[in-house]
Amino acid sequence: MAKKQNNKKETAIINLDGKDYSVDNMNDKQKTIISHITDLTRKMESTQFNLQQMQVGKDAFVGLLKTELTEDENTDK
Repeated sequence: MAKKQNNKKETAIINLDGKDYSVDNMNDKQKTIISHITDLTRKMESTQFNLQQMQVGKDAFVGLLKTELTEDENTDK
């Protein structure tokens, strides 16, 4: 069963310092600034995700090195 489409356009509201602003009432420069903020937020989230992956990878390699060094110590005895 197909969903009914809501033809009402939802107005985006930006809350800045406790005050709501309708994006529809903003000029082009203000809308561009919002686009920059949105893009930068997305990039920051992606960077944090990548940093988490790198930290786990680094921890895994440190663990591998510890294992290798321990095996070498046991072999030398």
